[in-house]
Amino acid sequence: MQTAVKIPEPLKLTYKDYLLLPEDRRYEIIDGELFMTPSPKTMHQIIIGRIFRILSEFVEEHDAGKVFIAPYDVALSKHDIVQPDIIFVSKEGSGIITELNIQGSPDMVIEILSPSTKERDLVLKKKLYAAFGIKEYWIVDPENEKITLLTLGKEGYVAQKATGIVKSLLLKGLKIDIAKLFKK
Repeated sequence: MQTAVKIPEPLKLTYKDYLLLPEDRRYEIIDGELFMTPSPKTMHQIIIGRIFRILSEFVEEHDAGKVFIAPYDVALSKHDIVQPDIIFVSKEGSGIITELNIQGSPDMVIEILSPSTKERDLVLKKKLYAAFGIKEYWIVDPENEKITLLTLGKEGYVAQKATGIVKSLLLKGLKIDIAKLFKK
C-alpha cells in the first residue's frame, strides 16, 4: 500500500509575523520573504521631503486623497507588506486606509533608489506593484538625477518620458521640476 506524503510549502512569513518584528528597523515582506532596509542617506531624505511637500500640497489643494511618507506599512496581501518612500491613495480609494496601515493597493507609490534597495526597487517591487494594480510607480534615481514614471498598462508598466519636468498622468496638473528636485 502506498502512502501519499504531503510536502509543506516553504515557510512564508505573514503580516502576523511582521507585527512581531522589533520596531527599531525597517522591514518589508515580499512574497513571504523578509527584507531589512537600512536608514536612508542624507540626499535620499532631502529628495523624499521635497517630493512629499509638493505632492501633499497638490493633493490637499485638489482634495484628491491622502499622501503618506515612510515608514508606513502597505499590506498588499498576507505575504506582501512593503514600505514605499511615498504613497498616494485617492479619495475614491480611501477605504483601504486603516488606523494601523494601508490594506490594499494605493494609487501611486514612489521609491527613491538607495544602493541597498536599488535592485529590489527596480525589479522585485516593480513586478509586485504591477501585479497588485498600482496605477503609477515613480522611481527616483538620485545618483543619475532622473525620475522614471511608470504607468500601469495591460502588459505591466509603461515608462513615460520625463525630461526636465515630471507630469503625473494620474494626478492631472501635478508637475515636478527635476533640476529643482535634485538641487544640492
